[in-house]
Amino acid sequence: MRTVSYLLGQKVSLEDILALHREAPELIIERDAEGCLVMQEPTGFYSGSQNSELNYQVKHWNRKYLRDVVSDSSTGFLLPNQALRSPDVAWVSHERLAALSPEQLEGFPPLVPDFLIELRSRSDQLPALLAKMEEYRSCGVRLGWLIDPLDKCVHIYREDGSTELLEGFDRDLSGESVLEDFLLDLRRLM
Repeated sequence: MRTVSYLLGQKVSLEDILALHREAPELIIERDAEGCLVMQEPTGFYSGSQNSELNYQVKHWNRKYLRDVVSDSSTGFLLPNQALRSPDVAWVSHERLAALSPEQLEGFPPLVPDFLIELRSRSDQLPALLAKMEEYRSCGVRLGWLIDPLDKCVHIYREDGSTELLEGFDRDLSGESVLEDFLLDLRRLM
C-alpha cells in the first residue's frame, strides 16, 4: 500500500497500473491524460448500494433489449487522450468492441464508452468529477451522466457539446437516442 500512495501524482505506465492493482486490488486506480496516477478509495455502503442499483438498471435494460455490453467501475478504458478511466457504469456497442483485438479486450480497451455514469460519493470533490466528465466528452462519449446524490442533481453531458443540470431525484432519466427506450429510475437512489 505504501508503494501506491508514494506514486500518487507520478507518471505511470499501464504495466505499472496492473502491478499496483495486484498489490492493492480494492483500490480504483486511474491515470490522467498526463500519465499521472490517480487513486480513489473504496466507496462507503450507501454509494456502493447506489452504484449497484445503477449497474442493475442499465444491465437489466441491456439484457431485455439484447443490446450491447455493460461494465462496472472495475473496468478501465484507455481514452484517446491516454488517460485511463473507470466510470461507475459504462455501455459500449458490439460494433465498436468487434473492432478491437482479443488482447485489447483482455486489458484496457482503447476507447471511450458510448454511454457512462459517474456517481458522486462523499469522498469525491465535485470540481474533479466535473472535469472528468468534460474529459469524457472531449474524448467522444455520446452521453454521460454525473449523478450527484449529495446535491440531488444530475449533470448531463452530450456528444453535441450541450450540458444540462437536472435537479431532484423524483423522476426518470431518459437514455435519449443513445440508450433507446431506457429510463433510469432516480427514485431508487434516494
